Amino acid sequence: MATAKSLMRSPFASLSSSFMFKSSPPPLPRRLHRLRVCCSSIQKTLTEIDSSGVIACLRANSAELAFEAACAALEGGISVLEIVMLTPGVFEVLQQLVHIYPTRVLGVGTVLNIEDAERAVTAGAKFFMSPAIVKILSAYDAGAKIVKIYPVSALGGIHYISAIKKPFPHISMVASQGITIGSVGEYIAKGASSVVLSDAIFDKEAMGQKNFNRIHQLANMAALQCKEAVDRKKNLMLNNL
Repeated sequence: MATAKSLMRSPFASLSSSFMFKSSPPPLPRRLHRLRVCCSSIQKTLTEIDSSGVIACLRANSAELAFEAACAALEGGISVLEIVMLTPGVFEVLQQLVHIYPTRVLGVGTVLNIEDAERAVTAGAKFFMSPAIVKILSAYDAGAKIVKIYPVSALGGIHYISAIKKPFPHISMVASQGITIGSVGEYIAKGASSVVLSDAIFDKEAMGQKNFNRIHQLANMAALQCKEAVDRKKNLMLNNL
């Protein structure tokens, strides 16, 4: 079992522990999150995130709803899924999903202390997200491989990603907040390695009605569009060599 000490040696856990384990700071206009890989197969997890182009972010008001919605999304083609800590029974749900979908990249979001980080690892999380107010370059220099840009829509959306990638072309960035399935292609084309989709997949009305067929459909649309966008960007890069 991974320990807190071993986590701190992870490339994604090498940022200041004050960001990792203390309470979340008050909201600021610009907020970055660090994506932390919690397993030994870091490169495999990174590759899956980059190749899928999408991280499905799930919030639910019950463990049962979270489990059913997660299954619908995973069956719909999602390969990277984050369950937010506020979801009741988050670790139990994660354990069940890891058992059923052992090849998927499953993680936990909004991890604020060392105890929850260890519980996430024990439950099978391959990554977790913890909020931090940091500079992009500082995060990269400290060892982070992926930086989550949040709230991207408030910062300028696609135009912001495009602009911020110019001085930092070597840093992988995940765009999060207010992104629709229809806009994922543009985000990835303009520089995002991946996007986080929450309500776009786990639609509030569908969640409220337990309409898992709808969640399955949205997940399938998101997975396909993101994969196509990633493939287009790869082909463009190859053609420019």
